[in-house]
Amino acid sequence: MSNEKNSRVNPLQIVFRIVQGALIGLGAVLPGISGGVLSVIFGIYKPIMELLSNPFKHFKSHVPPLIPVAVGGLIGFLGVANILAFFLEKYPDPSVCLFIGLIGGMLPSLFREAGEQGRSKGSYVSMVVCMCVIFALLIGLKMFSLEVTPSFGWYLFCGFCLALSVIAPGMSFSTLLMPLGLYTPFIDGIGHFNLGVLIPGGIGAVVTVICLAKAINALFDNFYSIAFHGIIGIVIAATVMIIPVSGFMAPGQCVVNVICLAVGIVAALALDKFNSRVKVE
Repeated sequence: MSNEKNSRVNPLQIVFRIVQGALIGLGAVLPGISGGVLSVIFGIYKPIMELLSNPFKHFKSHVPPLIPVAVGGLIGFLGVANILAFFLEKYPDPSVCLFIGLIGGMLPSLFREAGEQGRSKGSYVSMVVCMCVIFALLIGLKMFSLEVTPSFGWYLFCGFCLALSVIAPGMSFSTLLMPLGLYTPFIDGIGHFNLGVLIPGGIGAVVTVICLAKAINALFDNFYSIAFHGIIGIVIAATVMIIPVSGFMAPGQCVVNVICLAVGIVAALALDKFNSRVKVE
């Protein structure tokens, strides 16, 4: 009887997973936000990596619970993202602050999960090193702004960056593409289903997943604490780099941004509490 109960699908779990997927899709498309970071925060990253690294072995166990995530991700990436993109354009600082609050509010649960198999000096070293590497990379991209002409080869690179933003949490593909002037044409091409963008972008993404997914999954299997703490370092650095510092200079704007930060943190803590009650195995 208990097995029968456990096998029943909880509608709340499905809705929760769709919401998580929509947020991950939004994080993937919005500038400065990383869908990979949100997948880690929601506890979806490891099963995604296991499925990508060995799809035949994990198909039956991983695909069913990840289907609502995929549906939500598609909704977030292609649908709701257009609405939030409007707010990001009209109210950029408050929108980014809301996402920063969401990420910051989830960091305590992320840190708890990272320590599930214990912590060592190597764990903290990994966190600091990864944090410094991401700081150096993102600061370097901001300092050396280069623009290129979009082409088949560059759209392959866009696909590589898109896949990398999921495989390597904290690595927002928009952060990599914006300095090159590729972000807008790539997103426009996806939104308008332009095959000249979708085909090379898809090839680049698939090749990246095939080449890197197995290696990253093996890293988690053999060095869980070190790998997870490294990701926390990446998340912290990537989040700090998107803080709209200028938005806190004017008193009125500062108040609005602080409120958005607080709303994000409270929403994240509420999501974490709900997630602990509605546990999806």
